[in-house]
Amino acid sequence: MENQVRVRFAPSPTGPLHIGGVRTALYNYLFARQNGGKMILRIEDTDSQRFVPGAEDYINEALQWLGITIDEGVREGGEYGPYKQSERRDIYREHVGMLLDNGRAYIAFDTPQELEAARAATPNFQYDASTRGSMRNSLTMAADEVKRLIDAGEKYVVRFKVEPGRDVTVRDMLRGDVTINSNVLDDKVLYKSSDDLPTYHLANIVDDHLMKVTHVIRGEEWLPSAPLHVLLYEAFGWADTAPRFVHLPLLLKPDGKGKLSKRDGDRLGFPVFPLEWHDPKSGEISSGYREKGYLPEAVVNFLALLGWNPGDDTEIMSMQELIEKFSFDHCSKSGAKFDFEKGKWFNHKYLQEMPDERLAELFIPELEAHGVKPSDFDMGYITRAVSMVKGRANFVGDLWDQARFFFVAPSDYDPKAVKKRWSEDMPGILTALVGQLKSLPTLESAPAEEKILAWISEGGYHLGNVMNALRLTVVGECKGPHMFDIIELMGIDEIASRVERGIANIKLPE
Repeated sequence: MENQVRVRFAPSPTGPLHIGGVRTALYNYLFARQNGGKMILRIEDTDSQRFVPGAEDYINEALQWLGITIDEGVREGGEYGPYKQSERRDIYREHVGMLLDNGRAYIAFDTPQELEAARAATPNFQYDASTRGSMRNSLTMAADEVKRLIDAGEKYVVRFKVEPGRDVTVRDMLRGDVTINSNVLDDKVLYKSSDDLPTYHLANIVDDHLMKVTHVIRGEEWLPSAPLHVLLYEAFGWADTAPRFVHLPLLLKPDGKGKLSKRDGDRLGFPVFPLEWHDPKSGEISSGYREKGYLPEAVVNFLALLGWNPGDDTEIMSMQELIEKFSFDHCSKSGAKFDFEKGKWFNHKYLQEMPDERLAELFIPELEAHGVKPSDFDMGYITRAVSMVKGRANFVGDLWDQARFFFVAPSDYDPKAVKKRWSEDMPGILTALVGQLKSLPTLESAPAEEKILAWISEGGYHLGNVMNALRLTVVGECKGPHMFDIIELMGIDEIASRVERGIANIKLPE
């Protein structure tokens, strides 16, 4: 399809994927899917000094966990590869040559010391039309001298030649036309001979063109680079096929001003990475949404609404619903505060709506982590147990505190409840109550409750004291799901055992 929408997410493997980058990837994905397009994952690893082992695998695993499916990439392949920039050196070298040949770029030999001296001598120095004539480059040197230096192995860079005095317009689908004068642009470095790699500015333009990218959707931090990119498309003769730009608003700190950072997450206790990250250099471990117990669907839903809305009050939306509703018409131009408490709310909502069978499967690792063998319990038992307590949980990990008594009999008892509910005659009452339960034809919650409450009334017992004392022996404290639902699930043998144990261990306060 000649006019098929094609977008790309192009992270650098310099560390873990920030949650802001995840939102950028998500918006690319939603836009592509809504328009029947393709999603490309390109690894921009041209900064060899900042490369971090494991970062590329982390990026792929994070997107996979979130359900952001890639159509073309390093793993998936595709007809426009390679999709890793370090494997495209020959392509970039050829395009650098094209710019040099048509006079839109030049070679510069200025050393770091020479550049520092120029900055010291000229306030607000930038390498441009007003200063390039006094620097060491192919515009001020004879061609044979340039050749001699290159042949001698002297390090150089290739700079883009920005013509002064031009109005450059960036057409942005979110922000409208943004026009700046080229006088404020410097002659950016496009290629470095030291590592035979291009900079971001050249590589992403060449790759976007050759990979037939139709829309560049990225963070607003890249907006200052957009005019240069417009000029580069023109310099290559690609202006008519240049992609449309969308510069997304930043994710902001939950409090105060500025861009969301890892420091904010550490300070306020929430992750800023999708998955847990183990820094291979420092050994530092940073928390991730997956390991904190967030559901990928909840994270996606939460992130989608940071800077976008569906045009109504709808909040809970599946990935498919997000795809159907997504539009840049409802994107904000200003930054979105990162409300991590709202993220918890989304997770709670998704946890409540999740099928109990899936929730039980997710709970299995929690049982194992607390020394409980899941094989000791029927899966139906585990499923019913978590279904009874999930209403108070924000995360799967919260379920253990709510449901532990289903799997481990209490070994101690809440002293406040003992003082309030236990009495000298309670052991006899509970022994008789267990006898009543054993005599019932069924322990189904509703009929069992009707019979036992009638027995308590006929015996003249205090309903609250008896039922709470029973709960105390079974649960260890006076809270939890409906008591007769617990009795039905546990069965009479376990209930009788726990009551007997409670009678033996609960002592009246002196």
